[in-house]
Amino acid sequence: VQLQASGGGLVQPGGSLRLSCAASGMIFSINVVGWYRQAPGKQREFVATITRGGNINYADSVKGRFTISRDNAKNTVYLQMNNLNAKDTAVYYCKAVGSGYGYWGQGTQVTVSS
Repeated sequence: VQLQASGGGLVQPGGSLRLSCAASGMIFSINVVGWYRQAPGKQREFVATITRGGNINYADSVKGRFTISRDNAKNTVYLQMNNLNAKDTAVYYCKAVGSGYGYWGQGTQVTVSS
């Protein structure tokens, strides 16, 4: 499984971005796709996940602001991020899990700054 994350950039506080995670390869084996982020000097943390069955979970810090969704026809999972603030600044990674393996994308930088 290969994952290609995109959509990061520089945005002002209160702004929005949509991240994309496009999967290729043995995608039939994927059960869960999630977004994680890592801020400078901090550990990578969970942001949101969506399962094959459509179950969704969010970190408390992003509930009500971020929305994870998927387009099965495009083999892509999205993370819509609204009302961004400086604490959301991080490299965002997508991860796919299936058949006992975890696969990481390359990360996309999100910077929230005025």
